Amino acid sequence: MADEEDRPPEATVDFVPAICFVPRGVTKEKPDKIVLTQEELARVIKDTKEQLETDDADDDDDDNNEIDENDTMEIDDNDEEAQIREFSFDNYEQEEDSRAVDITNVVDINNQIADDDDDSEAEDEIIKPTDNLLLVGHVQDDAAYMEVWVFNEEEESLYTHHDFLLPSLPLCIEWLNHDPGSDKSGNMCAIGCMDPIITVWDLDIQDSLEPTFKLGSKKSRKKQKEGYGHKDAVLDLSWNRHYEHILASGSVDHSLILWDLDEGRPHTTITAFKEKVQSLEFSPDEAQHILTGCADGRVRLFDCRDPQSVNSNFVKWKIANEVEKVLWNPNSNNYFVVGDNAGFLHYADKRHPKKFLWSQKAHEEEISGVCFNTKAENLLASTSTEGCLKIWKFDSNEISSVYSHEFEMGRLQCLKQSPEDPFTLAFGGEKPPRCRVYNIKNFETVRRAFDIPDVENI
Repeated sequence: MADEEDRPPEATVDFVPAICFVPRGVTKEKPDKIVLTQEELARVIKDTKEQLETDDADDDDDDNNEIDENDTMEIDDNDEEAQIREFSFDNYEQEEDSRAVDITNVVDINNQIADDDDDSEAEDEIIKPTDNLLLVGHVQDDAAYMEVWVFNEEEESLYTHHDFLLPSLPLCIEWLNHDPGSDKSGNMCAIGCMDPIITVWDLDIQDSLEPTFKLGSKKSRKKQKEGYGHKDAVLDLSWNRHYEHILASGSVDHSLILWDLDEGRPHTTITAFKEKVQSLEFSPDEAQHILTGCADGRVRLFDCRDPQSVNSNFVKWKIANEVEKVLWNPNSNNYFVVGDNAGFLHYADKRHPKKFLWSQKAHEEEISGVCFNTKAENLLASTSTEGCLKIWKFDSNEISSVYSHEFEMGRLQCLKQSPEDPFTLAFGGEKPPRCRVYNIKNFETVRRAFDIPDVENI
């Protein structure tokens, strides 16, 4: 009885809303460890305390101003209720297993890999050129973490390397190799959260208490400081691989910002939206084009070359539901797929605005992830909050179902693809192990449909 009383309470909210692969060979073999002096630690604590006090004071001012404008105005809880529905906070059950990440064998999906007790901690600290990092945004009750895991496909291993606290619930993660102020390639990740400030972290540094830099600043009456950047949660990020100093962000505040990473300031702000911007991606071959998906049911393709005309210089497509995901086809850069909150997939050609090539009722609930495949060009993978992965065979005229798999991870919140092996997918959910890595070549039906050699014969 005493043991049960001493046991810490189990998390009632525990899920993975965002994940991201880091390519092989870009991370330091031994990331630098931060060792703070007493003075540095005191400064961090002091700065954090002051920031919290400033935020509280500004929030109180905002609340008072809203009440002064209309004394009889009731508080609108719609936004909070929408967030609860989005992440199903009210449906979480207590779980005995609170691990955030596990691996399902990338050769045999029914054989899970356990930690290798024979490996020393020293070996686990070393990141090999054949390792991917897997960045896992993990939420437990009112705490949010970025967990950095090491994944080696050849060795079929996945283990935690280190983690760090985040300022608020993570919604999206984007890897980028641009390090502002350096003439060398970097190994950074940008994180969008429920907080409007984007934080950027150096993945070659572990045990860091602070991000390398931030994008955005809240307005502070106490400090007499004007804010800039987003005013609400950041829902998606896209790094421009042609102009490496540019990062795009979409927000609940109905705007898209193109950030100049070297300056740390907005370069262009696009406000041609009537609702929250939920998904975006730069064109893989035309650096000036960015595709966006909005909760107003519109997909917009912007030409960003002229900041003065960008809000009117776009083409659009309209669907009946909210757009959850947009993704360019890397095998044929004129085409893209759209996923919506009713479970539909739509396929379009950027050269033909307002028209879709096909639309398919793919899932019963909202689309939470889509991936094309560069080795099987007519393969499309999709996930939904219903907890299901589906594999599709498609062309420009039609789409047909190939395979469906239930993960028993609750709501699947996110899907990402290995940069080196497009058949290796990572999923984030709400039930243990909350993040899994699968190689879909293990499914015999998938191998037959796409003429993929048997795994044992590869």
